[in-house]
Amino acid sequence: MARKPLESLTEPMYYILLSLTEERHGYAVMQYVAALTGGRVAIGAGTLYALLGRFERDGLIRLTRDVDKRKYYVLTPEGRRALEEELQRLQRRAADGERVLRGEVHHEGA
Repeated sequence: MARKPLESLTEPMYYILLSLTEERHGYAVMQYVAALTGGRVAIGAGTLYALLGRFERDGLIRLTRDVDKRKYYVLTPEGRRALEEELQRLQRRAADGERVLRGEVHHEGA
């Protein structure tokens, strides 16, 4: 049975893919995400390696090299598309929220 394509990414998924816009190994991904988010997002090793395996199987990332027991990965073009789609989805969501909070959108009968 084929895996259902990703419709949206969880926060850890998003940040892992974001970190792999440049080649990195697993531990470097965890460090990058923590630094980028000021420690707000911490990805545990179990989550990281499960998602790296899934992303590789789904063709979103590819293994670039395996050196001293460290596997390095980078986004594929398909992975970049998934990341860009998620960014657009988040931007639309934020824009909707801003319009509502500014009082620009009203729904009658709710």
